This record gives sequence, C-alpha cells and structure tokens, in this order.
Amino acid sequence: MTQDPKHIHIQDYDYPLPDERIAKFPLKERDSSKLLVYRNGRVGEDTFRNLPSYLPKGALMVFNNTRVIQARLHFRKGENADGALIEIFLLEPAFPVEYQENFATKGKCNWYCLVGNSKKWKGGQLYHELEVGGQRVLLSAYRLGTHGTSQEILFEWDGDVAWSEILEVMGELPIPPYLNRKTEESDKTTYQTVYSKIKGSVAAPTAGLHFTERVLTDLDAHGIEREEVTLHVGAGTFKPVKSEEIGGHDMHTEHIAVRRQTIDKLIAHDGEAIAVGTTSVRTLESLYYMGLRAQSLMAAGLDTGDGEELHVQQWDPYPELDGQSTVACSPKTSVEALLALRDYMERHQMDVLHSSTQIIIAPGYSYHIVRRIVTNFHQPKSTLLLLVSAFVKGDWRTIYDYAIAHDFRFLSYGDSSLLEIDE
Repeated sequence: MTQDPKHIHIQDYDYPLPDERIAKFPLKERDSSKLLVYRNGRVGEDTFRNLPSYLPKGALMVFNNTRVIQARLHFRKGENADGALIEIFLLEPAFPVEYQENFATKGKCNWYCLVGNSKKWKGGQLYHELEVGGQRVLLSAYRLGTHGTSQEILFEWDGDVAWSEILEVMGELPIPPYLNRKTEESDKTTYQTVYSKIKGSVAAPTAGLHFTERVLTDLDAHGIEREEVTLHVGAGTFKPVKSEEIGGHDMHTEHIAVRRQTIDKLIAHDGEAIAVGTTSVRTLESLYYMGLRAQSLMAAGLDTGDGEELHVQQWDPYPELDGQSTVACSPKTSVEALLALRDYMERHQMDVLHSSTQIIIAPGYSYHIVRRIVTNFHQPKSTLLLLVSAFVKGDWRTIYDYAIAHDFRFLSYGDSSLLEIDE
C-alpha cells in the first residue's frame, strides 16, 4: 500500500457537477442509456444495451436483487390529525431483526428510524388511520429510545394485516435527496431493478436500473453466467464525507445475504466476478474477509454459526493499520477464502449466509474477487468515488472528465459505465 488510506483527503475527490447534469428522471427505455467503456486508461462509449458484447464468454456476473421499500411514513400529531407533520424514515428492523420475518409480522414490530420534525414529537404516540385490503387499520408509533443517530420506534396496529401490506399503502418510496423533487407514481417502477426480489433497501442499487429483460437475455446468449446476492442499501449510502481525511468518516453497516450456491459458483469461476453496482462490489469483496475470519474462528474453535460473527469492520482490509484490522492477516487467494467460507456454511448447515459489512474501499485497496464493474457516475467527494478510484488505480478523473465533456447523465437515474482493469 502506497498511502495510509485514513489520511486520504476527500477534497482530492471533488469535481464540478452542474445541477443540469444530474438526471432527475430516467430515460423512457432503460437500456438506451449511454455506456462509458473504460479499459486500462482508454475510454470509449456505446449504448447500454450493447454491454454483453464487451464481456468475456463464460464470465460470472453478480447482481444485487434487493428491492426498495416504501420507507417514508407520515404522521400528524393531535387527536384530529391536524397537528405537526412528523416523518418517520425506516432504516432497518430492530425486532424481529430478520427483514422477511419483520415484513410478515402482524400486530407490531420495531424499527430503527430517522425522525423528521422530531422536536414537535416530545412524547406519546402518533396515530394514522388507513385502509388495507378493505380493512380499516389504526397504526400507532411510539419512541422507545435512541440508537446511535437513529430512534427505535415501536409500531402497533389492529387488523389481520402484515407490516409489508401497511407499507405498501401508507409508505412513500424514498428517492435520493439530490433529485430535489417529490416521489412520483412512476418512481415505484423506474426506481426498482427488473430483477429486484428481496425487500429491505431504502435506496436502489442504481447500476442495475439500466438492465432490461432484453439485455439479460442477451447476456445469456453471450454465455455470461448470472448470480444474485442481496445487500440492503441503507440511507448511509448518501452520507457525505464531512471529515477532511477519510479516517474520520464512519462507514454505515449494510446487511447481506449470500446463498451457498453463489459461493460455489464463485469458486468454479476461480474466485472472479463482474459486479453490477458498488453494492455488489462491497458484498463480493466482503466475502473475501468473511472467509478469512471464518477460517480463523474455525481454527480456534470459536465459531458459533451466527453469521454476524463474520461481520466485516471498516478497516479490516488494511492490516498494516495497527490495531484496526480484526481479521487474520495471512494472505489468501480469493478461492482459498471462499472455500473457507463455504466450509463454515456447510459446518453450520447454512444454505444462506446472513451477515453485515462496513467495508470501506479506498485508493490502495487490493481487489480480490471483482474484475469488472458496471456502475453509474457518483457524487463528488463520496465513498463510492473512492471505491471507483481504487479499482482504476487512481485514474478516475479520466473517466469523469470524459463523461462531463460528452454529455453523460449523472447519479441514480443517469448513464452507466463498464470499468475494466488488467491485473
């Protein structure tokens, strides 16, 4: 490593992004967006629907199949619901802690949330009456206490309806704040990938928004194998880096789920994959460190089978930072790490690994599994831009200067890129 990542200055990852270059709405046809192609310092462009022709036959492409939930809930204070407007933004489940169990719950559940206009909610319960499937439902919300920068909220309701049904009726899809507009009905479709399945995100894995059934079919025709992982995108994805050096930035935790058959497929592909989006990158690269930790725990006889014991901490990839890495430092190939992770799953009879990651990927990071990235264009001074810079060996300005000069559209509803580096 040539530089202590904690001393990277975020100001060095700034660039001018005029508001008119931020795509406020998607194109009518998802796969008609532009595709910037970066290969070892050379830049070109095409249309996204031609992506399969740039990929090697037999490669493995990994998608994040998370689905965005309608996470914004609005309550009015007062008996007649005519008081101050209180917004409750769902972040992650507190009880039951498993997403799918939580969504299926009837009667009550707890979530960690952000609360808007919090000063107006000094105590007591909030109420909202709604109709779900022909039933009148009275939903209440009660603050239980603080949890870091969020609040734990107890939701209770009557009627024989699941929490997911209430969210579908009452919730609002949370589009990114930098779009500077209200959510529209069309966003319910356009802000979801066509392959989204597992509810839990509060932001879309936007690199996947360009894919259509036509492109997926073409990938199959080109001999590209496909696998899916789940990383539930949290609100922290929009958290700006406010510290001068990134060592002062605390990465948010995101929850992942990976099937054992996906681990098998990665091993069969020599521990290499094409990642669709930075969330897939973070998941795949975290698997490497989970494999190291699984091997270390098994060797010491300390593993319990709770996937959270494999949690990847922010600085785990940087063992040279004294006292910062908590995983074994002995180098392993990606296949060796994945084999250790598969052994862990088999030992504990896991078909799906549920764990979490805080990994930060910054310049100087050595990629272990990801060999190509499909991704959009990210905000200035963001951790996602650091991730891209790490992949292209610091040459991110070549990519972004080209995109600005050639009228590419930026951020969530913007255009796409394919980044490729020869090792």
